[in-house]
Amino acid sequence: MLRLVISGIAGRMGKRIGVLASGDKEVKIEGAIELPENPVIGSDIGEIIGIGRIGKGIGSDFAKTAGACDVLIEFTSPSATMQHLEIARRDKAGMVIGTTGLSAEEIQTIKGASSEIPIVLSPNMSIGANLLFKITDIAARTLSRDYKVAIVEAHHAKKKDAPSGTAKRLGEAVSKARGEMPPIESIREGDIVGDHIVTFTGKEERVELKHSAFSRDAFARGALKAAKFLKDKRSGFYTMHDVIK
Repeated sequence: MLRLVISGIAGRMGKRIGVLASGDKEVKIEGAIELPENPVIGSDIGEIIGIGRIGKGIGSDFAKTAGACDVLIEFTSPSATMQHLEIARRDKAGMVIGTTGLSAEEIQTIKGASSEIPIVLSPNMSIGANLLFKITDIAARTLSRDYKVAIVEAHHAKKKDAPSGTAKRLGEAVSKARGEMPPIESIREGDIVGDHIVTFTGKEERVELKHSAFSRDAFARGALKAAKFLKDKRSGFYTMHDVIK
């Protein structure tokens, strides 16, 4: 049984992870955390995610539940993620990190912590988006430089970071193959879950690669899959490519 703590439980992703985890016989929700000023603090987790009471309350201090969990799933802010990383490192809890907007220095700190605890870090936990990363890499290495590359990403109006972490990862795949980062256009409107398009435009043809998420469950299921992947691991740095394999 995987003992799970969910960070950011009152957010869109946190709620979906909680709902799916509650229905998974291989998972037990040990706790959930939110910002100290969030009004859900002290509430029953089940009531907040809409499944009825489960007898576990929402707290603001990961240190109080870290010792009782195998894995923390983290979809929050860079500052919260880095604070929780140090607690997980101390108490030897694994982490699945889907937080975007992390700096290069913060990513290096996460990689350093993976020598002591197991970590899956990915800007996008969906299976399809990770396939898009791979296909984009293949296309960037196969098509000549005569093909101009551009990336367009669209998300809901409340998404704070732009470009998205997924768009940046797609750009990195192109940059590694071609030595330069392609332009990225970001759209923030409505309640778009997540669209990413990579185009390779030549003189006579155009190749378009696209991934669209219809539901946040695509990311939530991937995060749970990643958490199960970490259960029996003591340390190591992993991406969703490792999880999928």
